[in-house]
Amino acid sequence: MHLDARHLVSRPQAPANGAWRDPLALLLASTGEGVFGVDLDGLCVFINHAGARMIGFEPAELLGRNMHELTHHSHADGAHYPVADCPIFNAFRQGLPCRIDSEVFWRRDGTSFPVEYSSHPIVDAGEVRGAVVTFVDITERKRAADALQRAKDQLEERVSERTLALATALKQVRELAARSETVREDERTRIAREVHDELGSLLVALKMDVNWMDRRLAEQEQRSAEAAHDMRDRLRHKCQNISRLIETAVDNVGRIITDLRPSILDHQGLWAALEWQAQEFVQSAEMVLDWRMDVADAPDPPEPLAMAVFRIFQEMLSNVGRHARAQRLSVDIVVVGASLCLTVQDNGVGASPQAFEAADAYGVMGMRERARHFGGDIQIDSAPGKGTRMRLLVGLHPGDTV
Repeated sequence: MHLDARHLVSRPQAPANGAWRDPLALLLASTGEGVFGVDLDGLCVFINHAGARMIGFEPAELLGRNMHELTHHSHADGAHYPVADCPIFNAFRQGLPCRIDSEVFWRRDGTSFPVEYSSHPIVDAGEVRGAVVTFVDITERKRAADALQRAKDQLEERVSERTLALATALKQVRELAARSETVREDERTRIAREVHDELGSLLVALKMDVNWMDRRLAEQEQRSAEAAHDMRDRLRHKCQNISRLIETAVDNVGRIITDLRPSILDHQGLWAALEWQAQEFVQSAEMVLDWRMDVADAPDPPEPLAMAVFRIFQEMLSNVGRHARAQRLSVDIVVVGASLCLTVQDNGVGASPQAFEAADAYGVMGMRERARHFGGDIQIDSAPGKGTRMRLLVGLHPGDTV
């Protein structure tokens, strides 16, 4: 098989009636892919214009030159590419065709471009005479693939982040739900014990006194006048004792009811309930209170929101009582437009921000969940030795956000 490179090099246009005399040359000239042939020494025996242009040469400049040393000598990272490893040369050395899209060809100016190439052995009379190589610049394809891969990686990263965030949130919700159930059961147990220990004992004492009075009255007719006078004194004393027991029972019932739901919230509204709770807290905690409330003529929010604000305020005060070891408490309640800003600040020991984001910070999680339910937010600023400031921001009307 004889390959004549002159057929593939630029030459004057043939007359129209001879246009089909060299169909192979016409085919190679019309394709956008690079095509070249090499002999058994790896020397170029033909190359079309598209292929020569891609590597920065004229076709005639490449004839007789070693194509591996010219355009395939190095890997993409610049490392030497031994000719013994070259798939193009293996096509005629071992009779192995190949198709590669993970390598580069090098241009005349020393730059490289990603390429997809295939190499097929040329066989004549049962013997391999060389190889034909077709190649195409896949720079744009690589860019598109790289961009697609980056987008895919970013999407997977975002999905992973969101999945982790959702898993963390779900875990926190589950833990908070479990904690809420535990708190609820503890509260039920506490109320049951108080009812049993305090109201139960009071009612037993009342029953015993009433039974005593019944027996004494039954014996009254059988007693003398002097004994009757003495019995009246004793009955009067018992009645007074029963009265005191009843008063104590009423106080205990009121306290238990207040713990469950302060009646002042229903009778006097949220603003009065907040002030009452603050005064009760500082009195029991023996702290100095700096109180400021500026709600103008703002109406009370709807009942569910009012209860949520009150419970959040209670939890803020509870945090101060449990952890702050403070001597002074500042409470600032302001309504601006349709938004409430409630701030509780102490001069206690403070804590690191991480302490309020801990997995077992159930009180803080509970406050945040209550606030989020109504479109609000809880802000916490604290540092060791610098006290803590907790702030609730929430709209006073359903659907408002801050």
